[in-house]
Amino acid sequence: MKITFYGYNTFLIEWGTKKIAIDPGASFYLPDFFKTLIPKSEWSGITHILVTHGDPDHHWHTDRVATASCTKVICNEKMVRTINGERLMLGPRDKGLKFTTLIKELYTVGVDETIEVDQLEVTGVKGTHGPLTLKIGPFSKTLYEGPDERFGYGEMGFQIKFEGQSIVNLGDTILYEDEWRKLKSPDVLMVPIGGKIAGNTMNEEEALKAVRVIKPKMVIPVHYNCGAMFNKCYNPADDRMFKEKVEELGLNCVILQKGDSIFLEQHNEESTRQYLFD
Repeated sequence: MKITFYGYNTFLIEWGTKKIAIDPGASFYLPDFFKTLIPKSEWSGITHILVTHGDPDHHWHTDRVATASCTKVICNEKMVRTINGERLMLGPRDKGLKFTTLIKELYTVGVDETIEVDQLEVTGVKGTHGPLTLKIGPFSKTLYEGPDERFGYGEMGFQIKFEGQSIVNLGDTILYEDEWRKLKSPDVLMVPIGGKIAGNTMNEEEALKAVRVIKPKMVIPVHYNCGAMFNKCYNPADDRMFKEKVEELGLNCVILQKGDSIFLEQHNEESTRQYLFD
């Protein structure tokens, strides 16, 4: 299995015959505003897209990637509505809650529900986007997730199982210790840690609580030190401290920079792993 990180919560996972994109969104940092996080050169080979929620840094290019690759899209059932007999996804670039996007092969899943698509087993994981305060000069505005709000809409994590391995990606969420106990030691946990100042996700200490509950074999911290508008590092986090704390628990933790890849090889039934970087 090859996992490549593209910043924010965006990944490509090459897993046997599958090439899975998680959150094919856009940069929210002004010099690269709305530029695709996953390079266009990778789009055509993607076989499946998973979208955790509707924010631009997670969803902006979903339909474009799906069209380029003729791929299947999997998302929270809340991200889809039936209008005039057509199942339409939340428009990636529409303002507000407008369901305008027709995806040829669209699959939905609810929290704690499991679906199987091409031998991929995908389970919805409880998540809630925390509030986010945007500041531009002396002005600020706090955004909250809500049933009629675009911000954080449809937030849900995923557990993906294939060929005896398991990956959990939590999306942008606050902490849910009780709900996540059932995840049962995945091979990889992708967990947000950048909420200390921004407040939109867990911070380092809350993410450590999630790690203790989920007990993954490997942890990859995500959604921190990201650019937003004019700020190059809107949601700062101490990833080195987080890594040290995770390793004190006897678990592996890998810090990936944009474009970094890691390989996981299963050698035997005891799931011994070898970790290599590009």
